[in-house]
Amino acid sequence: MDWQPDEQGLQQVLQLLKDSQSPNTATQRIVQDKLKQLNQFPDFNNYLIFVLTRLKSEDEPTRSLSGLILKNNVKAHYQSFPPPVADFIKQECLNNIGDASSLIRATIGILITTIASKGELQMWPELLPQLCNLLNSEDYNTCEGAFGALQKICEDSSELLDSDALNRPLNVMIPKFLQFFKHCSPKIRSHAIACVNQFIMDRAQALMDNIDTFIEHLFALAVDDDPEVRKNVCRALVMLLEVRIDRLIPHMHSIIQYMLQRTQDHDENVALEACEFWLTLAEQPICKEVLASHLVQLIPILVNGMKYSEIDIILLKGDVEEDEAVPDSEQDIKPRFHKSRTVTLPHEAERPDGSEDAEDDDDDDALSDWNLRKCSAAALDVLANVFREELLPHLLPLLKGLLFHPEWVVKESGILVLGAIAEGCMQGMVPYLPELIPHLIQCLSDKKALVRSIACWTLSRYAHWVVSQPPDMHLKPLMTELLKRILDGNKRVQEAACSAFATLEEEACTELVPYLSYILDTLVFAFGKYQHKNLLILYDAIGTLADSVGHHLNQPEYIQKLMPPLIQKWNELKDEDKDLFPLLECLSSVATALQSGFLPYCEPVYQRCVTLVQKTLAQAMMYTQHPEQYEAPDKDFMIVALDLLSGLAEGLGGHVEQLVARSNIMTLLFQCMQDSMPEVRQSSFALLGDLTKACFIHVKPCIAEFMPILGTNLNPEFISVCNNATWAIGEICMQMGAEMQPYVQMVLNNLVEIINRPNTPKTLLENTAITIGRLGYVCPQEVAPMLQQFIRPWCTSLRNIRDNEEKDSAFRGICMMIGVNPGGVVQDFIFFCDAVASWVSPKDDLRDMFYKILHGFKDQVGEENWQQFSEQFPPLLKERLAAFYGVSVCVIIRGIAGERAASRSHCALVEGG
Repeated sequence: MDWQPDEQGLQQVLQLLKDSQSPNTATQRIVQDKLKQLNQFPDFNNYLIFVLTRLKSEDEPTRSLSGLILKNNVKAHYQSFPPPVADFIKQECLNNIGDASSLIRATIGILITTIASKGELQMWPELLPQLCNLLNSEDYNTCEGAFGALQKICEDSSELLDSDALNRPLNVMIPKFLQFFKHCSPKIRSHAIACVNQFIMDRAQALMDNIDTFIEHLFALAVDDDPEVRKNVCRALVMLLEVRIDRLIPHMHSIIQYMLQRTQDHDENVALEACEFWLTLAEQPICKEVLASHLVQLIPILVNGMKYSEIDIILLKGDVEEDEAVPDSEQDIKPRFHKSRTVTLPHEAERPDGSEDAEDDDDDDALSDWNLRKCSAAALDVLANVFREELLPHLLPLLKGLLFHPEWVVKESGILVLGAIAEGCMQGMVPYLPELIPHLIQCLSDKKALVRSIACWTLSRYAHWVVSQPPDMHLKPLMTELLKRILDGNKRVQEAACSAFATLEEEACTELVPYLSYILDTLVFAFGKYQHKNLLILYDAIGTLADSVGHHLNQPEYIQKLMPPLIQKWNELKDEDKDLFPLLECLSSVATALQSGFLPYCEPVYQRCVTLVQKTLAQAMMYTQHPEQYEAPDKDFMIVALDLLSGLAEGLGGHVEQLVARSNIMTLLFQCMQDSMPEVRQSSFALLGDLTKACFIHVKPCIAEFMPILGTNLNPEFISVCNNATWAIGEICMQMGAEMQPYVQMVLNNLVEIINRPNTPKTLLENTAITIGRLGYVCPQEVAPMLQQFIRPWCTSLRNIRDNEEKDSAFRGICMMIGVNPGGVVQDFIFFCDAVASWVSPKDDLRDMFYKILHGFKDQVGEENWQQFSEQFPPLLKERLAAFYGVSVCVIIRGIAGERAASRSHCALVEGG
């Protein structure tokens, strides 16, 4: 017998649905409570489906809302629906998928896919066959409703549909969908393509078996009148380019011509999908070969797409020039994620890597939605990286017209073009920069805010070149103008200027020292001027300044300017305010730079960090014991606090000792090092290493407890955790000396395994090599027997590191291990020679150690063998060894002092000669 509602109950539900559409908050609260009560009755869900599917007299929004409340119930507790209720809902959905209203059809479709995704595809075997069957209906609504539901199922359950669990229904579904590519209704054609598109990226077998038919059908729809169909065709071709380029290559010329047209489609959604094609093509090895002859058409199209549309300008309030007094709305502020501290080593010729800002992240935050402008700019950026200077002949003629155009929208797009090609075409742009940079600096004072903000971004992309010129040429004027823009009356310009200035700081480093007073005056003035969102970016600019000029900031007049406003903010913020993150990061950089200059401020900052760690650990403990009563804490507070403590330890050095003595930080650190969250462990090990360097007296009593934890974290699955644990072990070695001996076996095997692992990131390899060297330095007898297992990767990972203390101690360790086990280095001696030659100026006693080993080896093998051996050295290596260590490689030099002594001490260097 079919379920029927009770009339009074039905009226009650309808009233509730009407009330829930009220804007009044108090009414909304009553509705929520009422919903909770009604959900206690199992057949409440029958009422909801009844309103959705049967009450045609009700208005559509009420019926649809009834379905959406039911969908939420299904999501939350479908498992506890009694079987008759679940069956009634399923039956009603299938019987009414062809409702006359498109809103009701869509709602039923959402309900069907929600039930299906609750693991019900297996428990509802008739669903897919029935929906596929309904596609054949003569009635348009039924066909469209069934297709809408199928499209949602394909989106939500694509993997399951291609699995054995359901007996591979795609084998039937894909050929069925392909038949509908030729349907007379554009809505149905569009559904059909969208369904098939869900299976391209996963290379579903059923689709791969029909790939040629699919591509043929797509080509047939290329010039469809319906924009939604064209959009889905473009989307399909972009995905096929990624996964089945082999099938597109024969038609590539026509596809490119088609995409050139579609990138100019009058429907922006189609143009955006088509524009993605260039981004994807740029990543393919064949890009240069197939696209070169089309650049002449493509470049003007992309450049044209980079103009703001009228809607963009409205959304960006492009006509509002001054808004600095308008407070930010909270939803404008993106959540900040703190990036935990990772310990790295300095390299030769190191410069900041600008590659991660390659995307067009210049502006448009309110429009963080991907749009044609951003996509066109990103496409031009990646193509500039593929074609380099070959792009310029197609661009330069356009650029001049754009950059000096009287209309601001056109001029603005020209400045964006210039920024987009900065990375890829830098070499080819150099001859034009002496003329362009002053023009861009002039644009910083344009009357339109959107022109000023884009000029900030583009100039930051050329910061590396600006800094390479004499400072008075461009650096000084650029810095002066950017600082004015930091105090602009427009918030978007303030933000762009702050970000650009941070990039300039990274590039210019100590070049900024002469202007520090002026820079600090500006940044501190901005503190009083900025609204919430830009304040967070300002912290970043101050932190970056501290990182860039380092100890030059430690001057009483600078400290007097900078610290009061920072400490004032610090005191205003509550412990649970997420604005603490960027402020703590900023203070961490400032403390490291100011060193002893930070002493007057360190006590309250230190205490608060310890409190934040303690509070978070306590909350985590309560949550673990009573998850139903307490919320899980946000561990970012603890991570940022640990990182600031690291900054204090690094900046204050020995001065941090009294603070550590008066706190329970070592106990807290013991807990943090065992936290389940990798980022917490990562920051704990960084702090442990910094405390080891600053005040080992407080770390030493804990070593027996800490070392096993460090050993278990030498797991390269968590790269950054492993990296910081490795580094901390190395620092502990240097303090423990020979007392490290009981702990060598806890860590050595893991370290040797890591250094031999393929595809291990460079930073981890370098830190591992340093730590193995340091372990060998303090315990050579324990480590030397394994020399042969790590000497080659050890040498190759340290050859590019700059001379520094860490490298020094590691090489002393390797020399001592060679003294204990000379045979361990024999097979890889050329790698050792190469690593030795990477030193620019080793300390005298270290140079002597190298000298003895090199000459000992040479004497041991004899002149003739040495000649043969050294023939394989690259010329540069021969020169360096001859110049620094008198190891003649092609000329025989005799009687060098110390040779005989060396040969005696290393007579066992080559067993059997």
